[in-house]
Amino acid sequence: MPKAGKALSTRLDHRNPLVFDTHELGRRPGALQRLSRTVEAPVDLGIDGVIGVPQGSPVELDLRLESVMEGVLVTGTARASAEGECVRCLEPLRQEVAAGFQEMFSYPDTDDRGHRKAAADDDAEDDEDITPLEDGMFDLEPVLRDAVVLALPMQPVCREDCAGLCAECGANLNENPDHHHDAVDIRWAALQGLAGSLGTDEKDNMSGAEAGVDEKQEK
Repeated sequence: MPKAGKALSTRLDHRNPLVFDTHELGRRPGALQRLSRTVEAPVDLGIDGVIGVPQGSPVELDLRLESVMEGVLVTGTARASAEGECVRCLEPLRQEVAAGFQEMFSYPDTDDRGHRKAAADDDAEDDEDITPLEDGMFDLEPVLRDAVVLALPMQPVCREDCAGLCAECGANLNENPDHHHDAVDIRWAALQGLAGSLGTDEKDNMSGAEAGVDEKQEK
């Protein structure tokens, strides 16, 4: 299955902060360029319903662009603050995330019409793994999204020793570590329920009857 963003159905917009231009880098193998940029997080940057970087929050990017024979090798790190919910106590949490990534953006072989030429021995699956530059530009968003998702925890916790919630009443055990419920012998649970449902007179009658039985046993 092809990776997200491999097929470019529309032209890249140089005004998009996640689109980078490599013209200044040039095509001489070994040329290097370092870039730092703070961008707004795109929508759905994270694990849906678990934890993610809120849309519009700052994402700090540090990139290293290297020109190689095949294209431009991009190595970088993204830093941001992710928000979610602790899986144990269900309290909101905030966690710093640093995601590293590396991606090759290839120079497309083009004909005089600007279309990519297919070599005779090209393999369809190999084509799917190619991320071509478009007019010397590349879109970092798919790479950023994959890297951040892999860097986030699947089961986030507010702290490693989070005690979670009481299984019986849902009380937060972090706030009340001495919280507990008295264990009831299941053999007496039915009798306790019956006693609780009886009126005062009925209880007195039962007590009197029990006393009479005790007297007979003593005689």
